[in-house]
Amino acid sequence: MGSKNKLKRFKENETFNNVIQPEREDALAGNFPLKGNWRSSFFKNDNPVVLELGCGKGEYSVGLAQHYPDKNFIGVDIKGARFWRGAKTAVEQGLTNVAFLRTQIEIIYAFFAEGEVDEIWITFPDPQIKYKRTKHRMTNSEFLQRYKKILKPDGVVNLKTDSEFMHGYTLGLLHGEGHEVLYANHNVYRNEGAPQEVTGIKTFYEQYYLEQGKPITYIKFKIR
Repeated sequence: MGSKNKLKRFKENETFNNVIQPEREDALAGNFPLKGNWRSSFFKNDNPVVLELGCGKGEYSVGLAQHYPDKNFIGVDIKGARFWRGAKTAVEQGLTNVAFLRTQIEIIYAFFAEGEVDEIWITFPDPQIKYKRTKHRMTNSEFLQRYKKILKPDGVVNLKTDSEFMHGYTLGLLHGEGHEVLYANHNVYRNEGAPQEVTGIKTFYEQYYLEQGKPITYIKFKIR
């Protein structure tokens, strides 16, 4: 994407009331006003709060918001020029139950209070296969503990990926650390029983992976 296009998207993001772009330093200093107040101050309802971490273009967040009007969805990503697409679609469709937060996942605890989040989706993350990159892997032990801080006690995490490596790594870690695996499927479109929200929403890249014959995997779990 050209820098002109990026700048145009950044500018347009500033006009969307569903895009929140806080300053990192302010949030880390405890000055993010929506922390603990997403339901009352932003969505103005008592519905469950669901995050999509590393939301990319925001297609999954928007898809979930369309399917589940009685839940609040927040797509989180540091790349605003990417989620511009999802934010714009949500504005055009009048979806009031989806928002986009521009920040790094590693400081997610600065934006949500303890127990404020009901559910987390991680869709097609970079598997970070090289050993030295494991600290960036979104289902490693450190990240799981960050998620646990903001999830309610019985909150769940969903991992949907085309990476068999990421699927296997995460399953092994979950079993090894004693977390609760609620459901696992190494090929959701071939094996029956996958939840509707897993097979009913396909992102652009997911469609591409399927056309290449890559299996799409899924794990639903609770962090203990």
